[in-house]
Parts: sequence; structure tokens; C-alpha cells
Amino acid sequence: MRQVLFIASNTFRELLRQPFFLLLMTISALFIVFLACVPYFGFGDDPKMVKDMALAVLLLSGLLMSVLCASSTVAQEIRQGTALTVLSKPVSRMAFLLGKYFGLAAAVVVFAYTLMIAVLLASRMAFDAYGQADLTSLGIYAGGIALAYLVAGFGNFFLRRQFVADAVITTAVFTTLSLVVVVQFTTLERAFEGLAKVDWRLIPAGVLVLFALLVIAALALACSTRMDTIPTLAVCTAFFLVGLVSDYFFGGPASRGAWWAQMAYAVVPNWQQFWAADALGTGKTIPWSYVGQAGAYLLAYLTATLAVALLLFDDRELG
Repeated sequence: MRQVLFIASNTFRELLRQPFFLLLMTISALFIVFLACVPYFGFGDDPKMVKDMALAVLLLSGLLMSVLCASSTVAQEIRQGTALTVLSKPVSRMAFLLGKYFGLAAAVVVFAYTLMIAVLLASRMAFDAYGQADLTSLGIYAGGIALAYLVAGFGNFFLRRQFVADAVITTAVFTTLSLVVVVQFTTLERAFEGLAKVDWRLIPAGVLVLFALLVIAALALACSTRMDTIPTLAVCTAFFLVGLVSDYFFGGPASRGAWWAQMAYAVVPNWQQFWAADALGTGKTIPWSYVGQAGAYLLAYLTATLAVALLLFDDRELG
């Protein structure tokens, strides 16, 4: 267990040092907030559109991030010979793979948390045809990111600290503080709506999206034991697209007893289990009991996926 935690810690720190991690996280977060500053003329459904799009950006950017991180931490290390060096020590392949996944999962959690802060802020900034863009909140959020970069730059220049890793952590911290400042110290009156508020019902929806990203990370890790970045991205994208329609193509035949549909329905992840944003548009909330059921599905799928990943990695030639 100690070996797993050590590998996971090193993997997590190494992923936070990757420039693509900081770049994609910052661009995605700013884009989510920007979505709340655009008029859509959606006949009163503009706030719902903003929330749906913000969660979709979180999901799609998380998919790309999971693939890039998995390829960086497994495929690249196999190609460069780093994995062979680690496994030449008294470290089993299972410990190596589990450590890599736990480190990857921790990086995905940091990524999803930072973007979820942007989603919550976007839910407060969203407006309809009778409102206008909340430039004050936008300025506070952008200022928080700029301050995070300045603090990381200060640490790099004067303290010789690693800029990218510090910028990732400070961005997560300062964007959280930006949300607190917006919620506690600013007010915004919306026509026909009263005071603009954060839609905290998005939190369980964000947790469900995080579950989906953890599944994608496991799939990407399994693919990275045999393939490079582009093939891994292609396979994960295929799983993602097929999983979106698995209820339609496999669910019906599986319920009627078709063996091929039952197998496909079990193998392909059902992303509809993790996408409950549509329920928020009707004024309902996502019960935490449902989040717990989705968590059980997540654990079952992760166990199966990591077992397949171990089988693929067990006889992988590393020399």
C-alpha cells in the first residue's frame, strides 16, 4: 500500500507540473464564465442553457484532460523507459498501475473542482433577454485568476518554485475566493427574478460529472498501457459517443433478453447515469441517494476497467 501511495503522490505532482493541465483548466474555466455573459434570447430558458452548456464544457474538457494525463503518465513513461526503471525495483505491476490511477484521479478531482467553481459562478451570472451581463462578477473572477498567476510567478522568480504546479493550486484557491466574494459582497437584481443567486443544486450534478470523468480516466489508463495519445483519444471518444446512446441501442434489446445487447450494455459505460442536469430545469433537485447509487455503479465499473488494464499491462513488453 505504501508503494501505491508513493507512486500516486509522484504521479499527482507530475501531472500538476504539465503545462497542458494549467492551460486547459484556465481556458475551460474562463470559457464557462464567458458563456454566462452572452445573450441567447432563449425565451426565458437562458439560465438553463447556460447551466447545461457549463456542465457540458466540464465533461468534454475533462474527457480531453483525462486522456492527456493518462497518456502522459503511462504511455509516455513506457516509451521513455521510466516505467521499466520503476518496475526493476521491488514494485509490482499492480501497485504501479493502481498508483498511477490514484494519482490521475486526484488530478482529475482538482481539475473538476476548479471548473465546478466556474459553473457555480456562471449559474449566478446567467441572465435572460430582460437582463444584462454581470461584468462585475466577471471582473472579480478574471482578477482572481490573474492574481493566482502573479502569486505563482512571484514564487517562481523569488523562491525558485515550480510555476505550473503552483499556478494550478493558486488558481483553484483564488477562484474559490472569487466565488465567495461575489456571493457575499455583491448583489445583482434581475428583472422578474429578484436577486441573482448561485444555483447550489448544481453541486450533485457536478459530482455526477466527476464520476463520469473518473470512468473516462480509467478507460484512458487502460488504453495507454498499449496505445499512444491519439489512439487513446479515439478509443475514449468512441466509448463516450456509444455510451451516450447505449440506453437506446442496447437497453431495449437487453431488457427483451438479447444476449449481445446485454453484453454490450454491460461493457459500454452508460453516461446517462452521470448526466442529470435536465432534472434541474424543472425546478427539481438531484437527491444524494441517487448520487450514492451512481457511486456504486462507478465503483463496479472502475473495478472491471482496472482489472482489464492490469491484464493488458501484465504482459506488456517494457524493454
